Amino acid sequence: MHAWRAPRAFDGHRFLAGGATVLVEGDRIVGVEPAHFAVPHDCPVTTYDATLMPGLVDAHVHLVSDGSVGALERVGVQGDDEIDAQVARSLAAQAAAGVTTVRDLGDRDYRTLPFRDAPGPGTPRIVASGPPLTTPGGHCHYLGGAAASDDDLRAAVIEHAERGVNLVKVMAGGGFLTPGSDMIGAQFAVEALRLVVDTAHGLGLPVLSHAHSVVAIEVALDAGVDGIEHFTGVTENGAVLSDDLLERTAAAGVAVDPTMGNDPAVLAMLPTPPPAILEIMARVGLDIEAFFAQRYVDVGRMRAHGVRVVPGVDAGAAPTKAHGNAWRAVLDLATAGWPLDEALAAGTSGAADACGLGAETGALRPGLAADLLVVEGDLAADPAALGRPLDVLLRGSRLSG
Repeated sequence: MHAWRAPRAFDGHRFLAGGATVLVEGDRIVGVEPAHFAVPHDCPVTTYDATLMPGLVDAHVHLVSDGSVGALERVGVQGDDEIDAQVARSLAAQAAAGVTTVRDLGDRDYRTLPFRDAPGPGTPRIVASGPPLTTPGGHCHYLGGAAASDDDLRAAVIEHAERGVNLVKVMAGGGFLTPGSDMIGAQFAVEALRLVVDTAHGLGLPVLSHAHSVVAIEVALDAGVDGIEHFTGVTENGAVLSDDLLERTAAAGVAVDPTMGNDPAVLAMLPTPPPAILEIMARVGLDIEAFFAQRYVDVGRMRAHGVRVVPGVDAGAAPTKAHGNAWRAVLDLATAGWPLDEALAAGTSGAADACGLGAETGALRPGLAADLLVVEGDLAADPAALGRPLDVLLRGSRLSG
């Protein structure tokens, strides 16, 4: 047994007034006591003048991509060895930033599954969807999940289940990274998407839907998906999320991941976006500054309407979305008006629950995995400390050795 101690702690739900001594045996937490707890004489103790908390969960990543311009698209023509090498680098970057669990929502040829099933030391656990389902030529078709008919969709879901994925990801609408895809409408009719949901649910798999446009969001809700990624609210008149839509989303219990966590310093250094993205943004009346400002407003409104929000980054999809940016996505909730403890809970226990792992990780609780993050100083007084990790434990193994 080993004790990890700090005078300040967040347990995945709330800040602990007396700090914490977390007792770890093997890969499990076996006790959570106040910082002044007297451990057995033969139990080694590692003490920090810092904040101790559960590891972060990034609920939306693409491990196959490094985030450089065009990287996700290039995955479609890369060899297996090249893809696997990038998955390993992505996982290392996530772990170094204190992310102990990732939900991968789009790979190629199920390349993330071997990493999930045989994790190396210091490797975050993976929840994996395999290639996302889309239309021929639709968003992310280059990852290999295109389906042209109802029979194709049914067969694709069955194949995903047979390959052992944890969930199914489907592209209800178009995306910024796929020129020509429909950013205002929907790629699938409600009936087709409901077929995906019913088939997946019959096989015990949840379904998450990519949806930027209001039309795609409506289709996803009507089809009964379990979660919606992005939830931007794109219309012909810009980004518009009505109070009614937010109320219906909350009532349905659908988890929304607004995929924030962009690095503003990287954004400021980027050259002009590619012409295809400029065309899309002009078409829907968006510019970068207005887009991000509206996102903060809308994420604050999601909380006010009781929408279940799960912070994810879409890590690997763009230069601003580096692997390891999960802490930024959490702090973006705080910028949007969420109390800090609620934002932290969303990125730890809340995200773990959304990934189906609430009984495994996401909190400082006996019986859960010893996935721990130590950050500088007093996190409650200095939220930016979330981006300054001092130490990380993944399933009881210290990342620093």
